[in-house]
Amino acid sequence: MAIVAGLVAALVSSAVWALVTIKAESQIGWMAVGVGFLVGYAVRYMGKGIDNTFGVIGAVFALLGCVLGNIFSVYGFVTVEFDVTFMESLSAIPLGEVINVLIDDLSPYDFLFYGIALYEGFKFSFRQITQEEVIQNSQG
Repeated sequence: MAIVAGLVAALVSSAVWALVTIKAESQIGWMAVGVGFLVGYAVRYMGKGIDNTFGVIGAVFALLGCVLGNIFSVYGFVTVEFDVTFMESLSAIPLGEVINVLIDDLSPYDFLFYGIALYEGFKFSFRQITQEEVIQNSQG
């Protein structure tokens, strides 16, 4: 369930990222912080795990959410600029071209915010162990 939750959270947060970016007419790096937070907590809530696998799942899906947010933003800008539907922009512009645009536009801040999203996705993916569980396992 952690993988499904991470994927859904990444897709939802990337769509929100794109909508905010299009409305603001500017990329807002802080959106990555929200993506990492949302994905991490989704993995924690549905996965309920304590081993590193859950952190890796959270980090991977946080990064995916950030990248998809940027990709959806480019397609969204095309949609607005040329007054076409989102699906028309998806079919008209190859993904490779969108990725080239994103690579050309990369800045050190992108890496900083992606790093924060990765950290949050990892860190927030683990469920908290209660004191009762610690006591029970130590007696056990």
